[in-house]
Amino acid sequence: MDAADRARVEAWLRYGDDLGLGPYYRSRSAQERPAELESSVQAEPLPRTMAAAAALRASFSSPDLSPKTSVGRSQLAAAPQKPAQAAASVLPIVTGPSLFEAADRIENDTLERIRADIGDCTRCKLHKGRTNIVFGVGSMKAELVFVGEGPGHDEDLKGEPFVGRAGKLLTQMIESMGLRRQDVYICNVVKCRPPENRLPEKDEITTCSLFLFRQIDVIRPKVICCLGSCASQTLLQTTQGISRFRGEWFDFRGSKLIATYHPAYLLRNPNAKGEVWKDLQKVMSVLGLQPKRK
Repeated sequence: MDAADRARVEAWLRYGDDLGLGPYYRSRSAQERPAELESSVQAEPLPRTMAAAAALRASFSSPDLSPKTSVGRSQLAAAPQKPAQAAASVLPIVTGPSLFEAADRIENDTLERIRADIGDCTRCKLHKGRTNIVFGVGSMKAELVFVGEGPGHDEDLKGEPFVGRAGKLLTQMIESMGLRRQDVYICNVVKCRPPENRLPEKDEITTCSLFLFRQIDVIRPKVICCLGSCASQTLLQTTQGISRFRGEWFDFRGSKLIATYHPAYLLRNPNAKGEVWKDLQKVMSVLGLQPKRK
């Protein structure tokens, strides 16, 4: 074990002591143990202690901490905030607005009000290069909402999401499900085009997702279909790659959520279309839809 790995392990062991887990991984007499640790171990009910141990194990498996990462005490102190079930399953079930507490439902909210609140937005740096704000399109009573990452060149010019090559493919996917484009609602995580179609950055997502959540709350769809990693990771509060949870069901703000590959990815990787169709068939099953007859 090199010096960096040894320091990391020692840091975790010290953190284990802070949680009162020392007796579980090394022998230690009562005389050697600090009085406050002794009292905390005796007073701690077994179920909570076991939960703390599970949280510690989950933290070890976090994708954010590679073996070569130097971990400070401030990072370690944040570890218990991660759900204990993360080690047993890929993702937690998201049941409420825990990503942005400010995004609580607004009484009598409407899509028109949300668009008015966005205004001629200058809240993040994306406004500097945009042509149009791309708000969203479709039925406000839609049972199915598609969420992408952000507008591209064609979308920026027209002010409507998914109208380029990827948008045409999405329209074909929707029609294959027995629906029309106007039957669903289509929107993005961010409303302005990122330069050179790069992925939205964290601060841009944090700023703009509040409006996305309000759109979802107004529509109250039965199903949300996230297209690509950015949308999926934003709504599911994870850094896991989409291949780890694609096609699985989650609860999100009262709707069922499923993630699948972005149509732009399918244009580059046509062999993945079969996997996406399987995901869409799951959506169709929930909505009681029949595929379009050719």
